[in-house]
Amino acid sequence: MRKWNLLGGLVLAAGLVVISAGSQEKKSEAPKPAVSPSQAVLDTWNDIGRKLTAMAEDFPEDKYEFKPKPEQRSFREQLLHAADTNYFFTNLVMGQKPPAQEDFSKDKLKTKAEVAAYVKKSFADGAAAIKAKGDAGLNSLIVDPFENQKVRVIDMAYGFAEHSGEHYGQLVVYYRLSGLVPPESRPKK
Repeated sequence: MRKWNLLGGLVLAAGLVVISAGSQEKKSEAPKPAVSPSQAVLDTWNDIGRKLTAMAEDFPEDKYEFKPKPEQRSFREQLLHAADTNYFFTNLVMGQKPPAQEDFSKDKLKTKAEVAAYVKKSFADGAAAIKAKGDAGLNSLIVDPFENQKVRVIDMAYGFAEHSGEHYGQLVVYYRLSGLVPPESRPKK
């Protein structure tokens, strides 16, 4: 029995030495430099855009009008709302007027293909606006039409990305109530 305890102790000690050596190697590597401020905003913007686009392309078209409760937006309307509101950011950043009304595409885009393409385009347009501003333009001021207040482009960009994230969370619930697993929650291949 003592032999097995001794052997087990030696194996454990050897394992700890190997793990310790491996972690020492990682610590000696210099950390990667931070991404630029505009790249950080762009990464956040594109990540939520990727998630909503994946949902738009994945959710069954015959369930696009699903609503958990009658007074809520349908799956399609949730996606269009998130995409429409992107233009309250993009238009302002690009020096254009904001849309005249909220949810302006709701009655125009009906099919899954139309909605998915529009969601993808709205995030691509927002990404182009962020790129056009670059690091130097992120602190420029624009007027938030909802608050009638000057805000920095970077703050507005993060605010709209967060808004889309809220709708992403709601759409996860739509998936689950429909007996489906959202793309982001599926095992990675």
